[in-house]
Amino acid sequence: MLNSTGERQQNVVDTTGTYSGRARLLNRLHARLAARRRAATAFVSQPEPKMIGHFARGRQLLAGNFLFRGHLIEAPGASIWDAAERVDTATAASHGFTWLDDLAAVGDVRARSTAQAWTQDWIARYGDGRGAGWTPDITGRRLIRWIAHGFFLLRGAEQTASDVYFRSAAQQTVFLSHRWKAARPGLHRFEALAGMIYAGLSLEGMQGRVDGAIAMLTRDCKGQIGPDGSIPSRNPEELLEILTLLTWVEAALRGAGRQVPEALTAAMHRIAPTLRALRHADGGLARFHGGGRGLDGWLDQALTAVGTLTQPDEGLHMGYGRLSAGRTTVVVDADVPPVGPAAVDAHASTLALEITSGRRPLIVNCGPGASFGPEWRRAGRATPSHSTLMIDGLSSSRIRQGGDGVEILVDHPRDVPSELTPLTDGQRLAAAHDGYRGSHGLTHVRTVDVTSDGRAVVGEDLLTILDPKDEPVFDRALGAGAQQGIPWSLRFHLHPEVEAVVDLGGAAISLTQKSGEIWVFRQEGAGKMTLEPSVYLENGRLRPRATQQVVLSGRSLSYATRIRWSLTKAQDTPTALRDLHED
Repeated sequence: MLNSTGERQQNVVDTTGTYSGRARLLNRLHARLAARRRAATAFVSQPEPKMIGHFARGRQLLAGNFLFRGHLIEAPGASIWDAAERVDTATAASHGFTWLDDLAAVGDVRARSTAQAWTQDWIARYGDGRGAGWTPDITGRRLIRWIAHGFFLLRGAEQTASDVYFRSAAQQTVFLSHRWKAARPGLHRFEALAGMIYAGLSLEGMQGRVDGAIAMLTRDCKGQIGPDGSIPSRNPEELLEILTLLTWVEAALRGAGRQVPEALTAAMHRIAPTLRALRHADGGLARFHGGGRGLDGWLDQALTAVGTLTQPDEGLHMGYGRLSAGRTTVVVDADVPPVGPAAVDAHASTLALEITSGRRPLIVNCGPGASFGPEWRRAGRATPSHSTLMIDGLSSSRIRQGGDGVEILVDHPRDVPSELTPLTDGQRLAAAHDGYRGSHGLTHVRTVDVTSDGRAVVGEDLLTILDPKDEPVFDRALGAGAQQGIPWSLRFHLHPEVEAVVDLGGAAISLTQKSGEIWVFRQEGAGKMTLEPSVYLENGRLRPRATQQVVLSGRSLSYATRIRWSLTKAQDTPTALRDLHED
């Protein structure tokens, strides 16, 4: 395959859907067999589109600017499929038809005719089972868009084009009815099942294929979504995607006069409070384990569709601790990382934190790098890309490639105790992890306090020996460093819109938001405090955004090393700008 400059790419893998060779063969076989089945000729019912498209991205598509996982293809007048064939990692982004949401957001005659042409072109090129888009999850994603935007795709179309559309939609539905079982548990299977139910309820002659998918969806709502509304991947944005799919399925079932399974409703009511707990003051989600902040308005729309106002209770939610006071929120990864198949996109982020003030993120993690290629994906998963402590250049969890070529977390922390406690003048979260105990004998303990007015965040990071049995391990690691001590670094990545300046002769760092709000960072216990380059990885952008990070560094020479730090608000956002100013 060629990249955006026409050069041949090596080792570029689309990790959004991993299937064995046998599974791919069966997918292709069932796709071609499905083409022989009787086609649907009309909609029985058609759910209203509930997707949030991006107007600016839609305009870029119409201008011939195609962005696929960090690769920009400039091809005015070309079909999206000609552009997608130049990028190996474009499968999910193009064949899943999520771009249809963006064209529908533009909504004019040109956008509609372009969407119709690209859909007909897909059918001509790949409708017989060819191409990489014939996997259960991508097919489910595609069918949901085809049906939800059915009026947009068929308005003004000739009868021949309409017949081709319905024939292909029916073929994909038949394919899904045989292959949803092959989808990986989690988001992939929820997408496949939701697509099957959506299509089965909407297309003429497909209703008999729905019951099995509803039964499996009911089982997954019970088995894949925990009592606390969590999922094994611990990815907040993925949890939002699953909730969105469930709300769409619920609406489709009600619209078709079908009974909504109690397990589906109960799952949505468990997820909603958890997502509220993972939400920062600016309305975006905390960015952990491969998840982004979510499109503006997406979380609000999903929570409104659930219809419950239940607030999160005290304690961890999906393994995250949340401290909130005044205009400040702090979210900390305070649990064991995902394991097994759920660890495909997991990050070595144990005890990492994010801090937001009002509608302005302050301290962040670098974020998911998959959209910029495999190297950025790998870098984004490592501990240095998170706002936490790292020892001797090692991540708290190690990333290793399995026999199937998929990289998962191994040698991860196994004991991550935590406690949330109210204080006289605020809240405290204390947590620890043993990710470095085997290699260095050290346990990382982090304490974060937020004052009741939200104007100060005070933290302490402690490297210590908790068991005398760990002392020989520490001594060996110390000896390997020729008595120079065991190096550590404590990082605080800044949002790109934060301007950082070393102040007070190097004793503090001033952090200024675009709104005029100023925070001051101070520390005690580190040998050195520096400002260094960093990146902010964000889906939908052509390249990583440059930013900075505050780095505290030093060496451990004894069985206990303590680093204290604080963030205090020195100047408020002007009242005229508060939560109203647009960037």
